[in-house]
Amino acid sequence: MQFLHSEIEKATEGMIKIIISGGGTGGHVYPAIAIAEAFKKKVPDAVILFVGATGKMEMEKVPTAGYPIEGLWISGFQRRLTWKNLAFPLKVIHSLWKAAEIIQRFKPDLVIGVGGYASGPMLQTAVRKKIPTLIQEQNSFPGVTNRLLASKVDRICVAYTGMDQFFPKDRIVITGNPVRQDLFNLDDKREEGVEFFSLRRDRLTVFIMGGSLGARTINKSILNCIQQGITHKGIQLLWQTGKFYYEGIKKEQAVVEDPDIHVHQFIDRMNLAYAAADIIVSRAGAISISELCLVGKPVILIPSPNVTDDHQTKNARALETVNAAILLNDQEAVRTLFDKIGALQTDHRLQQMLSGNIRKMAKNDAADKIADEALSIINDREKRK
Repeated sequence: MQFLHSEIEKATEGMIKIIISGGGTGGHVYPAIAIAEAFKKKVPDAVILFVGATGKMEMEKVPTAGYPIEGLWISGFQRRLTWKNLAFPLKVIHSLWKAAEIIQRFKPDLVIGVGGYASGPMLQTAVRKKIPTLIQEQNSFPGVTNRLLASKVDRICVAYTGMDQFFPKDRIVITGNPVRQDLFNLDDKREEGVEFFSLRRDRLTVFIMGGSLGARTINKSILNCIQQGITHKGIQLLWQTGKFYYEGIKKEQAVVEDPDIHVHQFIDRMNLAYAAADIIVSRAGAISISELCLVGKPVILIPSPNVTDDHQTKNARALETVNAAILLNDQEAVRTLFDKIGALQTDHRLQQMLSGNIRKMAKNDAADKIADEALSIINDREKRK
């Protein structure tokens, strides 16, 4: 859904206008939507425009949430030799030009960057045009773009302490990571979740999530669990495979023949999946961690080793240290996940301890805090006019 000129005309003088840029994965898209929703609660007539990367999931998910979005022709630079990198400089130039055109047309009061390919060009252009800016940094180790822009933006909202080693201390605000609003108060939605996914009520449900794109090690580990007969132990699987692995897994004979294996490429109703789950197996991305803390279910974390500075392992270890999650090394997962799930299934005391401890780490007001910071920046700029 493009932001049409007629819609811009409706944004009359005096209305607050915000651009939220970024995306690429659910870990960027859903927090961005949560920020937008929190801001709209504070300023109902605010006009919010999203800017994402053409072809990425935000171009579908944002309009579904009810917000307009424009796309930039941009992607990441591949760290291996590939012909795709030849187009990268052209994409950057084109995206900077398009970002300038969007800002000129929309005239935002603030630009928020949440990470992802589109975030860099929009923030860079906003800074150059002296538009107020805010970065929402999700991870304990920020990406290159945010580190480069940190000294130029007005505010940096973070989820972890010690971020002054990357960012100017006087611009940092600890807010936590925003999560989708439908994850609050899941306790009374279990029955709805069981029915929605056609699950059996007499089975322990293990929810497997490797992100919107999927996680190779987690999927291989679950296939190994199936081969070892995990569903013969009173367990049913609710399995989000990710789009890269879905077709291959659906063809596995053991998966096709077992009614206790529920395979999905992508799950839109994550609130109901969380509600139906008894145990969750997940990667350890920053937003996933924030959601899991709020959900409060026993979790087995398998951090991805293919991330900058191994920050997923650091995320997971922070929970493991306080007995809030089980940490399983990526290299060991295929071999040991079956035993870990089985041990957790029979140890109800451990389940209760993990659930109670991870709930203590939840921060459920992050989106509100970020919205407050955004409004503060806008108000400060207005006072200086």
